[in-house]
Amino acid sequence: MAAKTTLDKLRKICLALPEATEQVFGGHTTPTFRVRDKIFVMYHEDHDERGKVTGTSIWCKAPPGAQEILVGSDPERFYRPPYVGPKGWIGFVLDVKPLDWALVEDLARDSYRMTAPKKLTALLA
Repeated sequence: MAAKTTLDKLRKICLALPEATEQVFGGHTTPTFRVRDKIFVMYHEDHDERGKVTGTSIWCKAPPGAQEILVGSDPERFYRPPYVGPKGWIGFVLDVKPLDWALVEDLARDSYRMTAPKKLTALLA
């Protein structure tokens, strides 16, 4: 149930952004959040060998150099995700307590700003 609550809170943050949509990525069951069909946040679930969810995180774009700083400063919470990590994206573990929802919102909004057209980012407060 906690993962559902976490995903619900993430949805509320991401879908509040101008023209943001939710879409399942490829053959996965977890959602991505997009603006004009470009991904700005990916929700990720780790599973054990039986398929049980063992952890959740988000993957999002980060400014140049931020990945190294964040992973170096708090490797329990931040990591370099597979596939998109080499492009500067960061992984942020949602299961480490306490979860700072203001930080989750900041990460999502920063990634959105790096993805959305300028006309949409100008609508952000």
